[in-house]
Amino acid sequence: MKPVVLVTRRLPKAVEDRLRRDYEPRLNPADTLYSTEELIGRAKDVDAILTCHTEKFTSEVISRLPPHVRAIATFSVGYDHVDISAARARGLIVTNTPDVVSDATAELTMMLMLGAARRASEGERLVRTREWKDWSPSFMVGTQVTGKRLGILGFGRVGRVVAKRARGFDMQIHYHDLQRMAPEHEEGATFHATPEDLMPHCDFLTLHCVASPSTVKLLNAARIALLPDGAIVVNASRGAVIDDDALIAALKSGKLTAAGLDVYNNEPDIHPEYRQLPNVFLMPHIGTATKETRDAMGFRALDNLDAVFAGREPRDRVA
Repeated sequence: MKPVVLVTRRLPKAVEDRLRRDYEPRLNPADTLYSTEELIGRAKDVDAILTCHTEKFTSEVISRLPPHVRAIATFSVGYDHVDISAARARGLIVTNTPDVVSDATAELTMMLMLGAARRASEGERLVRTREWKDWSPSFMVGTQVTGKRLGILGFGRVGRVVAKRARGFDMQIHYHDLQRMAPEHEEGATFHATPEDLMPHCDFLTLHCVASPSTVKLLNAARIALLPDGAIVVNASRGAVIDDDALIAALKSGKLTAAGLDVYNNEPDIHPEYRQLPNVFLMPHIGTATKETRDAMGFRALDNLDAVFAGREPRDRVA
C-alpha cells in the first residue's frame, strides 16, 4: 500500500500529480486553512503531513498527532511554525525545502529595495487615482540604488544571491553572519562581526534571517539608531526579526527614508500603521511565488518524503 499523506494546502498541479502517482494523498482542493482541531482530525489515519508555514505545529499539536505519523515535510525554508524540540522528543522527522527558493526570494528582495527607494507604491497610487497632474523636477524624487552600500544581515543562500544581484547595481556589499564566510562566498563583501558593527555601513539593509528565539526583534530601536540617517530597510525573511514599533517610529520620524516589506508579524493581520505610511512598499508574503520555485519546493518536499519511506535519511532533515 502507498503511504497516506495529508496535504494541508492546495499545491501546484505538477506537485499534486506526483503525490497522486506515488502516495495516497489527502488533498485540500478548496485551499481551506484548517483549524487546529481539523488538522489533528484529518491526521488520524495518515503516515506523513506535507504542510506549509500557515499551519502551526506547536508542542500541544505534536503531542496529539497519532503515533503512525512519521514525518512532517514543510513546503518552506523556514520551520519556525514547527516546535522542533517537541518533534525530536516524539521521534518525528521534520524536513524543509532550502536552496530552491534563493533566486525567487532574491528577486523579490531587489523589487522591495527598488520599490521602496523609488516610491513605487506612491507613484502607482497617483496614476490609478488620476492624481498625477504633471511633471516637475521636484516630483516624486526618490533614492538612487546604484553605487550605494548594501548591508546584508544573514549571509546564507538567499543573502549571497542578493549580493550577487546587487553587484549589478554597483553596490558595495557589507554583511553580518554568525561566522565569516570563505572568500569564494564573500566575493569581496566586507564582514562585520556583530549587527552593531554592520549598521553604520548600510545605506540599504536587507534581512535574511531565520526566525528563532535569538532573532526575534533583531532589528530594534537601538540598532536602527546606528543606521545612517535616511537608510532603507528591506525584509523578505520573517516578520519576527523586526520590532514593528521601532521600525514604524523610525519611518515616521524620518530616521529611515523608507522600507520594503514582504513578511510581517501576525500575518495577515499586520500592524495597522504600516498600511497608513506612504513610505512603506508592501507585498503579501510572495517571496517564493514563481511557478518554477513553487514546483521546486514541492518536489523537494516530496524527495524528502520519498527518502523517509525508503528508509533513507532525508536530505533536508531539521528534526
